[in-house]
Amino acid sequence: MAVKMRIEGAGDIERALAELARGTAKGVMRRAMKKSLKPVADLAGGVSPFTIAVTSKLTARQRKEARGDRGRSKVVLYVGPVQPDGADAPHAHLYEFGTGVRVQASTGRSTGAMPARPFLRPAWDAGQAVMLATLRREVWAEIEKSVERARRKAARASR
Repeated sequence: MAVKMRIEGAGDIERALAELARGTAKGVMRRAMKKSLKPVADLAGGVSPFTIAVTSKLTARQRKEARGDRGRSKVVLYVGPVQPDGADAPHAHLYEFGTGVRVQASTGRSTGAMPARPFLRPAWDAGQAVMLATLRREVWAEIEKSVERARRKAARASR
């Protein structure tokens, strides 16, 4: 499941980010997004048998499907299940959405059905409003920290 969000009406934030260097602005957004998505991952992880991570890493197949998400000025993070070692969890969608009755074609043996046990969508729905408020607060905090770092760096260089 992919949900794209665009925060509109946050002109002050956009202008402040535009004043920063692109790499700095992307770092600001990445740090703020990680902090704001952490509660959603924690909610999902509480009811899921999988470890839920906030990451920018995808499998090769997922990268192909998400090509439109990439760009020079875009910051993209994903919340999803991973194995305890950090590898992808290719069977997590079966747990989230369930399966119908499965019958092996070669033997005719039935392996049954698995009921849906959603964990990501309820966590997203429950945490979305808090996540957006946290994102706005964290972006401002990160912008202020970046401006202060740049000010200190300029003061050191002028000595």
